[in-house]
Amino acid sequence: MERLLTQLTERLTGTFGTRLVSVILYGSAASGEYDGEFSDLNVLCVLSRVTTTELKDSEPVFRWWRQLGHPAPLLLSEEEVRSSTDCFAIEFHDIREHRKVLAGIDVIEGLEIDNSFYRAQVEYELRAKLLRLRQKAAGVLHDRDMLCRLLADSVSTFCMLFRHALRIAGHPTPITRTAILDEAERRFGIDQAPLAKVLALREKRVSPKSANPVDLFESYLAQIGKVITAVDRIEKQ
Repeated sequence: MERLLTQLTERLTGTFGTRLVSVILYGSAASGEYDGEFSDLNVLCVLSRVTTTELKDSEPVFRWWRQLGHPAPLLLSEEEVRSSTDCFAIEFHDIREHRKVLAGIDVIEGLEIDNSFYRAQVEYELRAKLLRLRQKAAGVLHDRDMLCRLLADSVSTFCMLFRHALRIAGHPTPITRTAILDEAERRFGIDQAPLAKVLALREKRVSPKSANPVDLFESYLAQIGKVITAVDRIEKQ
């Protein structure tokens, strides 16, 4: 991972030169919960400007990075970082709490995040991810291996969103997924067992044969629904 990040940083620096303001690693790789099978290397690349010239220049680097299986770096201008915290509150909260500056300056240090639409964004993301999960599951319920994989692919995202739900409700926001589930159970009344089971499947601590994936999926969805209901009831700003 470190070697890949060094190569990426060198390519971004060589490509953009003085236009490069900052390169920041965020997400699971910065928080210590990176999983080589499931996790992405998420990178924020901040430039002094982002025009079609910069997009054209970035194409070879971004193509190489995507071919390695990682999402293209999030490309923002320095001004966009300052002005878009209201609509990207989830992302900026995550980056502010867990990041590693790979090059340039730390544009997140001291950044004031506008929480005006934070609650709505959390609810939207929870509902959208739930709908997408159901859509995907409709085509794989007959295949236990594919359903288990679908659950394992989704659980880290829902744990992350549960953490934001806890924050906007004024509760403690643990870092690890297991601690997040503990707190969500305590504060939102969920049964964390289905999500903990999926985490165990994802981390290969239990065999997929030990689970009935359809029953597990049904209970998994029910707990997500409880968190959505809790977020919906939070006073809207």
